[in-house]
Amino acid sequence: MKNLPDEIEKKYFTIGEVAKLFDVAPSLIRFWETHFDVIRPRKTKNGVRQYTKKDIEKLKTIYFLVKQKGYTLQGAKEAMGERPEAKAEMIRAIETLEEIKGFLENLRSKMG
Repeated sequence: MKNLPDEIEKKYFTIGEVAKLFDVAPSLIRFWETHFDVIRPRKTKNGVRQYTKKDIEKLKTIYFLVKQKGYTLQGAKEAMGERPEAKAEMIRAIETLEEIKGFLENLRSKMG
């Protein structure tokens, strides 16, 4: 038997895995699916949802708008309709800035 590489990139994620990433209930992910046309996970013959990394990026944008920025569902839908790739890029930039801020705050606390 061949040795498998240490890290195999996963292609699909279950709703439970996705919900864990966002620390929400799977029912919230299903709810968002019904309200946002951009979320359409693949489904197996048994109806098990399979999310791609692209699906997760879209959910990340929805999570950011609704949970972190306080948008209504309608407001988030409208924002998603306005160049969703730009929104995703903005979210990545904000996350990077938050990481830098955390690093700097940690550094400051160590210095005195």
